[in-house]
Amino acid sequence: MSELTNYLDPTVLNKVAKLELRARLVVEGFVNGMHKSPYRGFSVEFAQHREYVPGDDLRYLDWKIFGKSDRYVIKQFEEETNLRAHLFLDQSESMSYAHEGGMSKFDYAATAVAALAFLIQQQADAVGLTLFDEEICRQVPPSNTRSSLGNLFNNLNQAKASNHKTKVGPVLHDLASQLRQRGLVMVFSDLFDKPEEVIKGLREIAQRGHDVVVFHVLDRDETEFPFERMTLFQGMEQMPELLVDPKSLRDAYLAEIEQFMDAIKKGCRKHRIDYVRVVNNTPLDVVLTSYLTARAARKKRRK
Repeated sequence: MSELTNYLDPTVLNKVAKLELRARLVVEGFVNGMHKSPYRGFSVEFAQHREYVPGDDLRYLDWKIFGKSDRYVIKQFEEETNLRAHLFLDQSESMSYAHEGGMSKFDYAATAVAALAFLIQQQADAVGLTLFDEEICRQVPPSNTRSSLGNLFNNLNQAKASNHKTKVGPVLHDLASQLRQRGLVMVFSDLFDKPEEVIKGLREIAQRGHDVVVFHVLDRDETEFPFERMTLFQGMEQMPELLVDPKSLRDAYLAEIEQFMDAIKKGCRKHRIDYVRVVNNTPLDVVLTSYLTARAARKKRRK
């Protein structure tokens, strides 16, 4: 395994302090591992040419045609009205949890968000950020400029998991009314809210014509419940502390968390929303590949 690919391991990545550097390492490692264009599965597919007009991005000039005919033409794509990607990141208290030696759910999700933002902006598409807990906390409007990407990274760097509750459903309801132009909406959250409220909020966004991808971010401890000895569980989001014997409730807990995850997944599928379950010890290339696969699948369904 190459040094770059090693950085996709969350345990190693957690030692890199600066978020922008983390994002770039993830993207470079991912591209290195793919051995092909990292943009395959994103918004663009070549369709035809059109005449160049002042202000067009010179990266898309077709130099072969210029060499043959002395004409300046631009490669036109199926979705030339640049993709508008909205990245919604949960910063509620429950996102601060991390298994021993691991990256917190928030840091893991923020790294994935930063890497995707970097990839999307590199493709000249617009990307924006919304941070939320029980309400909308901070927003960076979608843009495809480098300065805006820098602003997005700055906001992610300053952000941290709050001491507030998760209220995914009401927040998504508020955000749905703000999204005027159709685009791609990616939600990064542990979704610790009532499943019916979460699905209701997601449905409102999907019904407005947006492509919606849900990254259900969970900690390894939450999906495996590996505790063996008497353990004091500290409450989050105004929940009390509990001293319990984990063995006595492990089966019941795992059944409950599985039921919760399945309810979210089934609700998403019902409304044609892509669902990606992510555990925070998963290498970041898997997260990116899951996103690209979901995006490609949506394109295929449209044809």
